[in-house]
Amino acid sequence: MAAPDFWSDQDRAKRVSKQAAGLRSELETWETFQASIGELLELAELEDESLHDDIQEKLSVKEKQFSKMEFATLFSGEYDKDPAILSIHAGSGGTEAQDWTQMLLRMFLRFAEDKDWDVTVLDESRAQDVGLKSVTVRVDGRWAYGYLQSEHGVHRLVRISPFDAEKMRHTTFALVEVIPEIAQVEEIEIDPKDLRIDTFMSSGKGGQSVNTTYSAVRIVHIPTKISVSCQNERSQQQNKETAMKILKSKLKQLQEQAQADQKQALRGDYQSAEWGNQIRSYVLHPYKMVKDHRSNFETSDTQAVLDGELEPLMEAYLRQRLEESDRFEKANNE
Repeated sequence: MAAPDFWSDQDRAKRVSKQAAGLRSELETWETFQASIGELLELAELEDESLHDDIQEKLSVKEKQFSKMEFATLFSGEYDKDPAILSIHAGSGGTEAQDWTQMLLRMFLRFAEDKDWDVTVLDESRAQDVGLKSVTVRVDGRWAYGYLQSEHGVHRLVRISPFDAEKMRHTTFALVEVIPEIAQVEEIEIDPKDLRIDTFMSSGKGGQSVNTTYSAVRIVHIPTKISVSCQNERSQQQNKETAMKILKSKLKQLQEQAQADQKQALRGDYQSAEWGNQIRSYVLHPYKMVKDHRSNFETSDTQAVLDGELEPLMEAYLRQRLEESDRFEKANNE
């Protein structure tokens, strides 16, 4: 950051500055924690019985704080530090599924807001009446992909539908896709003949170029049938560049997934993101429960989860995945 030409590349400079701020904050948190532990040790050395209960109470608080801070050490993946591209698609069920998609978007936006992350809506398809058919957002922040990778899969909602006059219980699904936005994907070469590029009028809540020009872009990679849309930028060229970057990230992830198929199969419990293979259930009736089916973590505070308190669910999943990886590596070595 001290280099004379640091601000010559504004975008890169902003990313580095934000990364530095995150590192400083993390370092200050650990230093403050270390100092407070030192104070506790000094109290303990006094061997004053009257301080015993107070020390135990403070120690319990510090243990919880340490567990939360230790969570950051779980992010050891190659792309954990990168921005995330998060897409939500409504399952079958019409209005009910579209409303669930919007509820999930709100949940993730609340989580990102609490982390002080930047969220940009890249593409959205609004329903005619209520909710969203699909939405794609870019989430930029410290460990964005590291956190959000745990949300990839099918999310199931059980509740009394507010759209059902008979007040019947409904079960609906939404698919969440999460990929890292990979900064350098030059090694992914795409034959222009394999692409179908469509342009259409951008839609949304209003603004320059909305519903006036064909600035929105949809790119379909014909061999894999992967489709990427972007309409948030002002020009068609900017939208095309963003869509291509996301497409390359998806193809890179697909390539790496193919290489990892054998390892995933050996682990024995991998499930693809298909209907019926839900990773998490949100039950609002006849009882309240959010349960992650991979880690078996559950909580009855459904409102807190829907308001964005996802970290306990994410931590349980990542810790379990780390344990499984260690067991697999140990068995492989043996």
